[in-house]
Amino acid sequence: MTSLPLAGKLALVTGASRGIGAATAEALGKAGAHVVLTARTTGGLEEVEDRIHQAGGSATIAPLDLTDGDSIGRLASAIAGRWKALDYLVLNAATLGSLAAVQSIDPKEFAKLLTLNVGAQQALIAAFDAMLRASSDARVLAITSSVGTVARPYWGAYGASKAAVEVLVTAYGAEVKNISNIRTHIVDPGATRTAMRARAYPGEDPATLKGPETVADAILALVQEDAPTGHRIRVG
Repeated sequence: MTSLPLAGKLALVTGASRGIGAATAEALGKAGAHVVLTARTTGGLEEVEDRIHQAGGSATIAPLDLTDGDSIGRLASAIAGRWKALDYLVLNAATLGSLAAVQSIDPKEFAKLLTLNVGAQQALIAAFDAMLRASSDARVLAITSSVGTVARPYWGAYGASKAAVEVLVTAYGAEVKNISNIRTHIVDPGATRTAMRARAYPGEDPATLKGPETVADAILALVQEDAPTGHRIRVG
């Protein structure tokens, strides 16, 4: 019988109904972790859950809107009522927003983008801090983008949100480094075949891009490595 390297581990993956989130959830589940899947789309979550079960893994779906101020707290309470510790928190959910020159960014859309891409990520860390501290080897993985470190014209809004998340997650890692077993990692997927990528580059041939499963495999490898907190990887 093949050993499962993540047996007994609990993972929470946001934006898990498609793309990188779905692929990551499936990879973690196949490796033995029980995966809690969150996204707004119930149907998509159920499809991912089915694939995890068909591969011999286990998963629980939790449809919710991360921009709802109370939903993250309810989710944390429900998970804490069933499990003692959270081993992997994958902060993947994000919205692209409209690509626009900085002076043309719509204030209302920008506020919504920051609420999901930044505010919800901080709220997730806050809500699950106690469960992460209870783990013997917890990892918080933030999915980022190159535009968070290298400014690109018309990507100011999305890039700013990714830069903010990187700072938040890295700061959290530094804060808990000496008082817990929590390590934080930043994952830049690079050009990947996702719905968000297709929106941003409508004329691009998706066949020229790597699939989300390549990123998922890199994340699976990362959580099994003895990588230091603050470690950053770029896939591909």
